[in-house]
Amino acid sequence: MTQYVYRFGGSVSDGGKGDKNLLGGKGANLDGMASIGLPVPPGFTISTPMCAVYYDQGGIFPESVKAEVANGIAHIEGITGKKFGDAADPLLVSVRSGARASMPGMMDTVLNLGLNDTTVVGLATISGDERFAWDSYRRFIQMYSDVVLELDHGRFEEALEIAKEDRGYNLDTELTARDWQALVAEYKAIVEELWGKPFPQDVHDQLWGAIGSVFGSWQSERAKVYRRLNDIPGDWGTAVNVQAMVFGNMGDTSATGVAFTRDPSTGENAYYGEFLINAQGEDVVAGIRTPQYLTRAAREKAGAKPASMEEAMPEVYAQLAAVFETLEKHYRDMQDIEFTVERGKLWMLQTRSGKRTAKAALKIAIDMANEGLITQEEAILRVDPAALDQLLHPTLDPNAVRDVLTKGLPASPGAASGIAVFDSDTAEKRANAGDSVILIRVETSPEDIHGMHAAKGILTARGGMTSHAAVVARGMGRPCVSGAGSLAINAREKLLRVGSREVREGDLVTIDGSTGEVMLGAVPTVQPELAGDFGTLMVWADAKRRLKVRTNAETPLDCRTARDFGAEGIGLCRTEHMFFEPSRVTAVREMILASDEAGRRVALEKLLPEQRSDFVEIFEVMAGLPCTIRLLDPPLHEFLPHEEAEFAEVAAAAGLDVETLKRRAAELHEFNPMLGHRGCRLGVTYPEIYEMQARAIFEAACIVAENSGEAPIPEIMIPLVATAKELSLMKAVVDRAAKDVFEEQDRTIEYLVGTMIELPRAALRAGEIAEVGAFFSFGTNDLTQTTLGVSRDDAAKFLTTYVEKGIYAKDPFVSLDVEGVGELIAIAAERGRATRPDIKLGICGEHGGDPASIAFCEETRLDYVSASPYRVPIARLAAAQAALRNPA
Repeated sequence: MTQYVYRFGGSVSDGGKGDKNLLGGKGANLDGMASIGLPVPPGFTISTPMCAVYYDQGGIFPESVKAEVANGIAHIEGITGKKFGDAADPLLVSVRSGARASMPGMMDTVLNLGLNDTTVVGLATISGDERFAWDSYRRFIQMYSDVVLELDHGRFEEALEIAKEDRGYNLDTELTARDWQALVAEYKAIVEELWGKPFPQDVHDQLWGAIGSVFGSWQSERAKVYRRLNDIPGDWGTAVNVQAMVFGNMGDTSATGVAFTRDPSTGENAYYGEFLINAQGEDVVAGIRTPQYLTRAAREKAGAKPASMEEAMPEVYAQLAAVFETLEKHYRDMQDIEFTVERGKLWMLQTRSGKRTAKAALKIAIDMANEGLITQEEAILRVDPAALDQLLHPTLDPNAVRDVLTKGLPASPGAASGIAVFDSDTAEKRANAGDSVILIRVETSPEDIHGMHAAKGILTARGGMTSHAAVVARGMGRPCVSGAGSLAINAREKLLRVGSREVREGDLVTIDGSTGEVMLGAVPTVQPELAGDFGTLMVWADAKRRLKVRTNAETPLDCRTARDFGAEGIGLCRTEHMFFEPSRVTAVREMILASDEAGRRVALEKLLPEQRSDFVEIFEVMAGLPCTIRLLDPPLHEFLPHEEAEFAEVAAAAGLDVETLKRRAAELHEFNPMLGHRGCRLGVTYPEIYEMQARAIFEAACIVAENSGEAPIPEIMIPLVATAKELSLMKAVVDRAAKDVFEEQDRTIEYLVGTMIELPRAALRAGEIAEVGAFFSFGTNDLTQTTLGVSRDDAAKFLTTYVEKGIYAKDPFVSLDVEGVGELIAIAAERGRATRPDIKLGICGEHGGDPASIAFCEETRLDYVSASPYRVPIARLAAAQAALRNPA
């Protein structure tokens, strides 16, 4: 019979140690902490396979699992000496989720389960604290009603606020036992009104309701959005952890907190965290109360007055510090920890590898390698390549004038400017329309996940450095300022006030997640410094990678940016981008609309010096490096005039009448230009176009070689080839231009002629094409379109649904479709090498900067990937990781 329940604590471990696939991350680490002797409340984990069973059986649990759970409850009872549902000394439990990958706040939790009208009295008696007991009961009703019964959470919050207002209280901690008892009665009345039945009193019914709801939350909308954003498979499922409750709300010797063994924002090797005295865990993460600092140093740095844990609870803090050291050495990574202090005794409730910013990830990886805790190879593998994007873009200019409205907590570093919005739906809508958005909330909740992802930055009035907003923003790489308490936010009227000043929806604001400043208007930026830990990691990565990394660029600025980021050449220079320049588009149109070759050559003569100048600038930056230059590719209709004034301008330049040009434009119209007269088909019908471009390339290369003494290596790419004959005809044009230029200049430049593989036929006939071409560059954007029969421009209408329904694991235009497009690339690589063993192979589509696609390129043993300039470091690190994971 399949085992689904695994116990931990009290020297008991049912196996599955450290297996996150089986126990989920939380369950595996609870078992792990208990196994190394740390103080962990006893409990059990219902494994992740049960999640699939739960859904397959329509929410019905097998009898065998019910028996296993009963045995798990008995295990907890045996260690604690308490009985579940006992009127005199009741056992209370927490019911928490725990997937393989950390999904903070995305799934449900129920605390204090086991309380009812009878056991609350027993809890009051055994604890000697009536106020604590009734506070715990009201918390349980509120949480259970929200999570399990799915009742309106706002009704309970409203009742609590009215109760405080009626009594003149500001804080929850001011309410007395009698106050809480009255509120419990009111909460129960709300349940009966909204649910139609009394609040459940049977503790076993409560338990199974909570277990079902936690499993059910795996398919909540916020969890699905989070999985989609973080590439977490939907079939993994979650585990459920049932654990004895320990209480941080039992007076001034009790506390709860969240801590990191290193600073998750900067990576500094210093304890980082917050705690609250006389509170439960959700009070910290939900941002309901402003927490206190963990260490004296952090408190003093912030200028805060309330005592730190180090000062208020020195003995417990010393125990916690020892646990930090133990956990880092055991897991060999920075840990994110939840803990509770119950009447002076420390309990560990969770540990996991902590979410961190890219800056912190770099520093932690480098420091741990230098400390000997991990190897350089492990350091390379620890940093998410995509997270480097946080470091590669500008930050606020420190010398710029800032109109500071207020200051909050620097919860997630980086800076962003955008229009103010006050709800997540609007944030997503405005971002989809192209706006940069700052999401402003009193506090965020898991339901805000889509808005947080859409926003450039996040600002909250409540919450600390470990609040939901802070943790999720750091994981997403979004700047965040939290706990800006001077903000008066009116979400209904879509405005915020700071004193006498107002910010309304649509106003420009800037936040600095590194300082906590909130500013009115946009603030200028400066380029990042890419030395220090970044430089160290890149040196280590470059020593391990096999794949070369080039860039997609066609301007000198992009080329310089890419070289600064470590690009080893150009993998794609799209010459049509040069044709669109306003100063030359008239000549391009004149060439297109000419009725014969003579007319086209007149226009091309005007373009030749412009093209030559472009290539000189590019080759000067890329001297000595290979530069793959794609000859004209897009359909001619993209260049055609549309307005009367444009036709008149072209007519004057060409010496023709407007009506003749309009007739010529009509002749060039295509119904499906993407599959029409473009790419090498232009060169076959109008070879003089490619002849002019080739001449411009070779003349520019000779000029740069003469001036610098270091020639570039042009790799001339013929686009959209389907047959070897097409490539042969175009290669002859290029070779003839090279011969002419080299004779004129009395100089020879090394060059290659190859093709872009972007049609399935070209991939399948790669052996023949390799007889002519010296290199293949896989144009994965168009190869994906032609393989899937999907227009990239129109795919947004349905691809999200396809990904959600599991038809595609990811958007195939973002991450390579390995099974389809990848299979064609592998075939073409194999057949090309069979014909020409030294053929050069690379990819130059947007996939060249995608880590998963780069891993495929390593497995297929391509020679290089080409990415946009700002993604070059991402590609370098991803290539190193791919090489380490796939040693030859």
